[in-house]
Amino acid sequence: MSGAEALEITVRQLRNVKDTVNSLLPYQPVILVGGTAIAVHGIHCIIARIPNDGALAGLQRLLFRNLRKIPAVKRKVDEEVKKAEKVMKHDIKTLYQGDNSECIFITDLPSAGLSTQDILEKIKDYSKLGSYKWGDGAVSGTVYHGGEDLTQLNTEVYRLCAWTNPLHPDVFPGVCKMEAEIVRIGAALFHGGPTCCGTMTSGGTESIILAVKAYRDWAMTERGILYPEIIVPVTGHAAFDKAAHILNLRIKHVPIDEDTCTVNVKKMKSMITRSTIMLVGSAPAFPHGCIDDIQSIAALGRKYNIPVHVDACLGGFLLAFMPAAGHPIPPFDFNVPGVTSISADTHKYGYAPKGSSLLMFSEKKFKEYQHFTQADWPGGLYASPTIAGSRPGVLIAGCWASLLHFGYKGYVDATKKIIDTARQIEKELRKIDGISVMGRPQVSVIALTSKVFDIYRLQGGLGKKGWSLNALQFPPSIHFCLTYCQTAPGVAERFVKDVKELTAEIMKNPGAPSSGAAAIYGSSQTVPDRSLVGALTGKFIDLLYETNFDEEDEKHQNGSAKLQK
Repeated sequence: MSGAEALEITVRQLRNVKDTVNSLLPYQPVILVGGTAIAVHGIHCIIARIPNDGALAGLQRLLFRNLRKIPAVKRKVDEEVKKAEKVMKHDIKTLYQGDNSECIFITDLPSAGLSTQDILEKIKDYSKLGSYKWGDGAVSGTVYHGGEDLTQLNTEVYRLCAWTNPLHPDVFPGVCKMEAEIVRIGAALFHGGPTCCGTMTSGGTESIILAVKAYRDWAMTERGILYPEIIVPVTGHAAFDKAAHILNLRIKHVPIDEDTCTVNVKKMKSMITRSTIMLVGSAPAFPHGCIDDIQSIAALGRKYNIPVHVDACLGGFLLAFMPAAGHPIPPFDFNVPGVTSISADTHKYGYAPKGSSLLMFSEKKFKEYQHFTQADWPGGLYASPTIAGSRPGVLIAGCWASLLHFGYKGYVDATKKIIDTARQIEKELRKIDGISVMGRPQVSVIALTSKVFDIYRLQGGLGKKGWSLNALQFPPSIHFCLTYCQTAPGVAERFVKDVKELTAEIMKNPGAPSSGAAAIYGSSQTVPDRSLVGALTGKFIDLLYETNFDEEDEKHQNGSAKLQK
């Protein structure tokens, strides 16, 4: 039998099989093809409706949303929300009122402009509101003060550059030059090569959003990825969740190791798919001050050809100087092969005015996708490197001035004082019975938890003594973020003494329940409906814009009228 004959017999047999199968099917081919197309489209629609944080989280929200529609449940929820809102409203009114007898707001323009002296007096009054004194070193993070000389310098910088705007480089080339110099200084500090590039942003959140946006657009354009995903440690900054929400991406959260409080790299590897466009590591992570294993994360990036972003927003301008200050650190920046971008806030330990941050890429091919351009607008060609169009050039000038004011040696000296103080405090806190330091803090953040009592009781007690610490959750914990303010003589000793005394007092009755704000924060973590907690948080933000805390509108209006007189 020839080859042609064998081929003909094989084809004939296949046709017989096809005819036999078709005779057994009750549907016509058109129906089969059309039905398959409809089924595929339906599956696609279902997949497209899966929330960015996963199907399970979406199902939970749907379940709780429907449960809250049950009349009895709705009444109970509404009742509790009103109670919480009343407490929040009272607390905010107390903040806004301060030591004044009335809580008065300006709600209308005065009939005639106020004098310079009156305005400055008003600002002084508003500046006195609040009970925490950050200048005494009692506030965690929040204010990164570079000294009175820098304050005076930036006051003059503001006078000179108040009206500048880098959106118009032909009008204000000076601030554009300053920004270019700031980026190049940052690239050098973080060991970027000749192709390293970047931009200034308004803060860490914008830096992170722009990094995610750049990688999304790069992956969709260059790789054809239709449903991008980013993989972030569960301790990664919430700005990554914000970016995923705004940019409609799926975000996967990687658990951390309980002992080290750093991301589980093996779990991260198992989450990588063909749709992964970005891996993230923190240096350090905000909650516990621990640096993720950037070298291992970068190795994953190289293996799977995925960009790796290092979020050094909090401590970047400490890490860059720690080796010279006598505190070795693990590699975290562009020295690590595979790291493709870094965000670092200049308005934290760079001591620049709020808000300013740096976003740097290892190559221009990524940064090009950060930009927005519109070539068809009737108003002309439009392009901006950041989310904002117009930007305050004075903040660029203030950052530039701050960098030059400190210089390399100034930053090294400040870093040494901060890290030495942090090490001293951590060492003493580890000796206190009843509390434990979380992980192995490597920079300026020290997180505390307790297996014996509600840690928020300690936070509440410290608050009464004038200390403002950050509350964390999952697990319940608090942290102290040290700044230059805490390096003043006696501050570290006073903090350790207060923690020691309060913990000893709490340990006399460790099982006692929390009260006040501590109880509210602690109980919020037990609420399974996280969307309800989110709604209450949103309610707090709304109340910050409230200008009528009185029961009677007449009293409020009288107060406003009194101010105008």
